[in-house]
Amino acid sequence: MAFLAAALDRVKPSATIAVTDKARALKAAGRNVIGLGAGEPDFDTPANIKLAAIHAIESGKTKYTAVDGIPELKDAIIAKFQRENGVAYKPNQIIVGTGGKQVLYNALMATINPGDEVIIPAPYWVSYPEMVALAGGEPVPVVCTAAAGFKLQAEALDRAITPKTKWVILCSPSNPTGAAYTRAELKALTDVLVKHPHVWVMTDDMYEHLVYDDFQFTTVAQVEPSLYDRTLTVNGVSKAYCMTGWRIGYAGGPAQLIKAMSTIQSQSTSNPSSISQWASVEALNGPQDFIAANNKVFKERRDLVVSMLNQAKGIECPRPEGAFYVYPSCAGTIGKTAPSGNVIGNDEQFVTELLETEGVAVVQGSAFGLGPAFRISYATKTSDLEDACKRIQRFCGNLR
Repeated sequence: MAFLAAALDRVKPSATIAVTDKARALKAAGRNVIGLGAGEPDFDTPANIKLAAIHAIESGKTKYTAVDGIPELKDAIIAKFQRENGVAYKPNQIIVGTGGKQVLYNALMATINPGDEVIIPAPYWVSYPEMVALAGGEPVPVVCTAAAGFKLQAEALDRAITPKTKWVILCSPSNPTGAAYTRAELKALTDVLVKHPHVWVMTDDMYEHLVYDDFQFTTVAQVEPSLYDRTLTVNGVSKAYCMTGWRIGYAGGPAQLIKAMSTIQSQSTSNPSSISQWASVEALNGPQDFIAANNKVFKERRDLVVSMLNQAKGIECPRPEGAFYVYPSCAGTIGKTAPSGNVIGNDEQFVTELLETEGVAVVQGSAFGLGPAFRISYATKTSDLEDACKRIQRFCGNLR
């Protein structure tokens, strides 16, 4: 349709949202479907956070706020960065957005010129390359194999950097693989970046608190302070605080960049929800003990899913360090015939046949830039995960 913007030709719809919508539609039609597509904790928002929101409503904190966030939330974010990451920011270096996605989008829109390149380790969150493309830039995926732990290697980063490179995006723990960079692994990458002063770093730390087996989280500005002035540290309350629908993300970075991002936000959405902001103040400043309790359950689910998937014929599932995703290979199923009679030629056909045959909704790895694989979110109740894994075992066992 000629009426629509040409920029849309560069962008694909979100595969994770598409899978979730398809699972929802099948459920509505009466099918017994287990949806493992959405990256959303099944735990409820903690009561103290909900009460803070109710109090904000009752006390009339329902008006427009400053575009880039209320001072109280900025102070809570500054305290969080100092306390947990050892990184110091001032209020003019903090922005609050309507979810982490808006913060990332604002940063790219505020900095990308046509032809600018953004290095994105693959597998990647489906939105990174699409946001770069919308901003007029060129996504540069760098494949990170299972053998490399799905992590970007220093040599590969060095090779990918050109004079046109503007950003590198790092997500640790990762969506979609759950892979998390150790301090030493990050240091190897920052050593490369120190040599390339024109390259900035965007760190998506949304899954920071969701780590297991005594893994110690670190972030780029913490590991290499000399990169502080060209690092945007992005985070939010969605995952660890079970607040996906509240839509609050935030970032710390150089004041000039934050100001530019605020300008973009002022002409698009303006301020995030005042009520969600007050709830987030309580999230960051209030008790944190529920995170460890939730993580204990997540770790048990991870171990269950990894064990059961590795018992499925043709599936190989690495054990991730964090987040609530696994990213198993389905290479062993390619070329086999499904119960429907269709031959599985790629991971998209694998997930389609799995959904049609067994009612399990997962996302194909090709959507994240590396197949043949699929992503499972284990942020759902344990009994459903067990049932889903049994169905996957049965599906794979019935391939011929």
